[in-house]
Amino acid sequence: MLIKPVLAQGAELLDYSGTGFKYADSTVGAIFGDVLSYVYVFAGLALLLMLISGGFGLMTSAGNPDKMKSGYGRITSALIGFLIIFVSYIVVKIVESIFGLTIL
Repeated sequence: MLIKPVLAQGAELLDYSGTGFKYADSTVGAIFGDVLSYVYVFAGLALLLMLISGGFGLMTSAGNPDKMKSGYGRITSALIGFLIIFVSYIVVKIVESIFGLTIL
């Protein structure tokens, strides 16, 4: 069943043609694919910063078990988060190959 938008009399839908808008004629998949490339870069930078922060916390703990636990927790969280992002990339590539789609 197709749902048609109901517009007030005399109202028009916005049209982005001729405006130079990058995604004027794009699909949701194309927009999603473009955004994902930035997500992966951000995830890599976040991993680097969290590893540096956790390592610095370990170096400056001076044997304090609470500070060491915090440093190890930060490193573990960073690695688990990056692993989730990496696995999502692999899943997207598998879906592309199975269904013949181009997402990334």
